[in-house]
Amino acid sequence: MAPVPASLLRALGIPDAANASLSTAGLGSGFTSTGAIRATVPSPDASGEEERRYFVKTSADGEAAEEMFRGEYESLNAIATSVPGFCPRALAWGPLEEGSGTSFFLATEFLDLGVRGRGGVSLAQRLGKLHSTPAPPDPETGRRRFGFPVPTFCGDTKQPNRYRDSWADFYAHERLLAILETSEIRNGRDAGLRDLVERTARTVVPALLGDGHLGYDRDGNGEGITPVVVHGDLWSGNADRGHIVGSGRKDDEEAGDVVYDPSACYAHSEYDLGIMRMFGGFGSAFFTAYHKIVPKTEPVEEYEDRVRLYELYHHLNHHAIFGAGYRSGAVSIMQKLLRKYGD
Repeated sequence: MAPVPASLLRALGIPDAANASLSTAGLGSGFTSTGAIRATVPSPDASGEEERRYFVKTSADGEAAEEMFRGEYESLNAIATSVPGFCPRALAWGPLEEGSGTSFFLATEFLDLGVRGRGGVSLAQRLGKLHSTPAPPDPETGRRRFGFPVPTFCGDTKQPNRYRDSWADFYAHERLLAILETSEIRNGRDAGLRDLVERTARTVVPALLGDGHLGYDRDGNGEGITPVVVHGDLWSGNADRGHIVGSGRKDDEEAGDVVYDPSACYAHSEYDLGIMRMFGGFGSAFFTAYHKIVPKTEPVEEYEDRVRLYELYHHLNHHAIFGAGYRSGAVSIMQKLLRKYGD
């Protein structure tokens, strides 16, 4: 056990440093350092004291850490607001004043993943509710738009999330072309890959996701699509069974399937399904139960191609992070889609 930095004590409203401790045992994360805080704090009704637990991430990566933690703060709270209990709420983020000026923290409710057995609210139920709840309006325009108030990070790659009125425009520019630029900065220019991504963004994306097409059946009946909050990085390693500890809200603490480490945005609901299909871990029973809550978007006959198109982003993202090993998967998806929908 270690003392809790004063920055965190203030941010979490813990009045007495002597009644708080920080542990890093058994915790880990790919891009940050993590820990758990236990603290004794006054009970809400001031009748005594109670124990609280918090989860903390820290990073000394300067501006990138600041943006990453702000993005995760907003992502967690966007999901928790739509579906309480589905993920821990973020409580605070900011600079660690004890560091050199380049260290930042994110503090959240504590998510206990030690829940065993079955029962509770399923992933299909909670994700279905998330994907059925319209995203909040953009405060500047009053319209529901595709994007997010702040940049987020998928792994360690930045997603700008600039607002767009068109989902096709958002996916082409804020996902495919944005991650291509990141990949070229990290791995060098790849003319063949750039040609395929640009052609996919120019022809396949509008063919599958274009306004007046997505959300309409072959007879032209439909209402388009409404932006919803998506997790953004929902592979099996970011989902588990668990429950939130000590939130003070009993409904939030119900055991069930939970998610964490999001990179949220306001998007087409099926966007989350791309990475879920990419790495497996979610069987046919999940998709059957999920689509009873959130039916496949029209045109239903293009569903598989849309999910493959959403999977493409994650192949490109992994190529940007890990190098050439994911290039072939991205190329294969684009070649197949271009043969079917390309110019």
